[in-house]
Amino acid sequence: MEEAPGYPRHWEADVLLRDGGTAHLRPITPEDAEALQRFHVAQSAESVYLRFFSAMPRLSERDLRRFTRVDHLDRVALVATIGDDIVGIGRYDRLDEGSGGRSTAEVAFNISDAHQGRGLGSVLLEHLAAAARERGIHRFVAEVLPQNRKMTGVFQDAGYEVTHAYDDGVVSLGFDIDPTERSLAVTAAREHRAEASSLEALLTPRSVAVVGASRRPGSVGGVLLRDLLRGGYTGRLHAVHPEALAVEGVTAFESLRDLPEPVDLVVVAVPAESVLQVVRDAALVSARGVVVVSSGFAETGPQGLERQRALVRLARANGMRVVGPNSFGLLSTDPQLRLNASLAPDLPPEGGLGLFSQSGALGVAVLSSASRRGLGVSSFVSAGNRADVSGNDLMQFWEEDPRTRVVGLYLESVGNPRKFSRIARRLSRAKPVVVVKSGTTGGAPPGHAVRASRAPGEALDAMLKQAGVIRVETIHQLFDTAQLLVAQPLPAGERVAVVGNSAALGALASGALLSWGLQVPEPPLSVHPEADAAECARAVEEVFAREDVDAVVACFAPPLGVVDADVARALARTAAASERTTVACFLGMHGVDESLSAPGPDGRPRVVPAYPSPEDAVRALVSAVRYAQWRQRDPGPRVAPEGVDVDAARAVVDAALAGLPPDEDGRVALELGPAAAGRLLACYGIHLEPSHVVGGVEDALAAAEEIGYPLALRFADRALRRRRDLGGMRTDIGSPEELRGDWRALTSQPGVAGAPVLVQRMAPPGAAVTVSTMEDELFGPLVSFGLAGDATELLGDLAHRIPPLTTGDVADLVRGVRAAPRLFGYRGSPRLDVAALEDLIARASVLADDLPEVAEMSLSPVVVSQQGLTVLLARVRLERVSRRRADTGSRRVLR
Repeated sequence: MEEAPGYPRHWEADVLLRDGGTAHLRPITPEDAEALQRFHVAQSAESVYLRFFSAMPRLSERDLRRFTRVDHLDRVALVATIGDDIVGIGRYDRLDEGSGGRSTAEVAFNISDAHQGRGLGSVLLEHLAAAARERGIHRFVAEVLPQNRKMTGVFQDAGYEVTHAYDDGVVSLGFDIDPTERSLAVTAAREHRAEASSLEALLTPRSVAVVGASRRPGSVGGVLLRDLLRGGYTGRLHAVHPEALAVEGVTAFESLRDLPEPVDLVVVAVPAESVLQVVRDAALVSARGVVVVSSGFAETGPQGLERQRALVRLARANGMRVVGPNSFGLLSTDPQLRLNASLAPDLPPEGGLGLFSQSGALGVAVLSSASRRGLGVSSFVSAGNRADVSGNDLMQFWEEDPRTRVVGLYLESVGNPRKFSRIARRLSRAKPVVVVKSGTTGGAPPGHAVRASRAPGEALDAMLKQAGVIRVETIHQLFDTAQLLVAQPLPAGERVAVVGNSAALGALASGALLSWGLQVPEPPLSVHPEADAAECARAVEEVFAREDVDAVVACFAPPLGVVDADVARALARTAAASERTTVACFLGMHGVDESLSAPGPDGRPRVVPAYPSPEDAVRALVSAVRYAQWRQRDPGPRVAPEGVDVDAARAVVDAALAGLPPDEDGRVALELGPAAAGRLLACYGIHLEPSHVVGGVEDALAAAEEIGYPLALRFADRALRRRRDLGGMRTDIGSPEELRGDWRALTSQPGVAGAPVLVQRMAPPGAAVTVSTMEDELFGPLVSFGLAGDATELLGDLAHRIPPLTTGDVADLVRGVRAAPRLFGYRGSPRLDVAALEDLIARASVLADDLPEVAEMSLSPVVVSQQGLTVLLARVRLERVSRRRADTGSRRVLR
């Protein structure tokens, strides 16, 4: 564990408060004495009495020393700061060692009167409890006065089971601090509310200041100010210019410090070396956020990276979020606001698509494409270098935003896949999420800080699929898919009808549908190419009248190259009266067209999206079908296998790693032997078949007497087992005579003299599979499954999922490999015990989620039989964790 002077570095965190503002949490230090006294003196007499049970106008020197000098072990105190001020304190003092290392500690909190109601108490409790659990403390107790209902509420609202006792005018509270399903749900809900609020402050500002506004033609600051004016921003607008009295008719001020009022949003377009001072000034006018359009940060190298980190530290410490730097800006088409704080010359049309782009350069292309198609946008944010505000934050906001019906994300990197997956899983249950991800799993453009990854390239796809996210390859496909999802109901199934006036287009559409795995119950219905609007309308109505149709693809090729508006309107009217998903290919029409719009059953306009080719229309429809199927499936509850002993497992891991020196790379790592691996797996209810490692035939015979026949022999060395030329395994050995013969055949081969051999009970017949986990620095824990042998080793037929898993995730994992039919009675073979296999995967996933020190675990082979399964071999490699997982249980601002 990497330590700062006196305390673990990971105890420091930037946190979001209930209203979306930020604060910094860290352990208290002796240097905080003066700030602590200022905090105490500013408190009301009532607050002081509720905390100390007596009047105490000032803290004595003795108290200041006692409160600021802690050992960060038995006595821990965390302070929340905004700027240079302490705004909240949480502390615990260990009371006893407890049995089995499960100690109890007394906890107390004190929140600034000026910041009551912002959620400081709850976030301090989360982080204090996490620190306490690291130190072996599992229960908190507190004494509060009966009238201190706020503090009592902090404990109860955190999701813990709180006990109460009343004695001598004081209420004694007690609660276990180990995470529970309810406490985790409370934490996630608070995180969601805080992150959504922080983005709402950025996207709905009542006032905006542009720093760097210039009268020079073509200047970035001047363009930003003109775009705000031209967009019709309805809030109060200020310009900051060191010399001018006015810019574009807007009164200008020399600096933010000279503004006559607080400002919500500051848009920064000054040289990089001046940005930090602008942020300091923004703190003085109570800004909620800054949009940094300026370049010259992490994308330029180490010096720029340090400047970027300083920017984020400064902004968060003063309660602000940062969009950028190197950002294209942000906008909202809300008619009550009309905010265009971006470099886009015009606001796109209002609509239901929320857009996020990491690339500033692509911001122009993204918005231009939406405008060309007539596709309405609710809001747009360009993250630039993604130093602070990320796609995760935007997803939290859009989940609550009634104006956003579909979310579109262009990602150049994923800084925290584990958190992305957690948020996207929930959001996708309510609104479609469409993602364009450029590059590979570990790739990142300059300026994007991303952890290195050892995960296979398929891990990202698996994560998106698990979360219900629609992944597309290009911006073009993103808009193709989004315009369908915004305008049309989701498909009820896979049955698709094709109608049109071109047999060739109909054949293309039908072939594309079948190639994507959808059903075409009847041949395409095609009228004559020169059929009039009435005949085309009758064909459309005939298709929509069919009972075996879930969606319709309409393909029309105007004989003169001009779209027949009557045909388009007939299609729109018929589709709007139906609940069937409809897409169109009208050659010469692309995007959203008024002629393809008609009122739906609810009276709202329903648009049939048009595509330039049948293949484009079908691809968008396929994405909608697969997404609808994902939403229809019950994900099931989070897996929670019985018989799991986390404390015992951690004791096995800690004992194995204790005292080990680092290797050549500075890591503390080792591979567990069979006995230790078996003990660790047993803590999670996984039985590892016992084996004996022997060096001679007599030892093998003795082991056989203990194990019993039939049995198997295999080389103990993995490299020898994998060599096909050696045939490194002998099975179904039923007697001592067979054992002697097989021993000679196995060990007499060239190059294996003296190699140790495993003697093991023969597993019942079945299919050999492999279940593995890994701890990845980027993704966190990753679970993989495949059938053992060539399917996995040569063809790469593996499926992956990211814990925590639900029962639905486990079922999808098993069925996600191409060789899965072998488990379900393929070609008359017996159906195997898939339920036992799913239970094993669930247990392995929980182990990987609980123990980040398990760097790699491989259970292979696992023989799945008709009844039960046998885990024959296990490889477990441990590694002492030097960096904590990005997405921890306690709330903190993460990308």
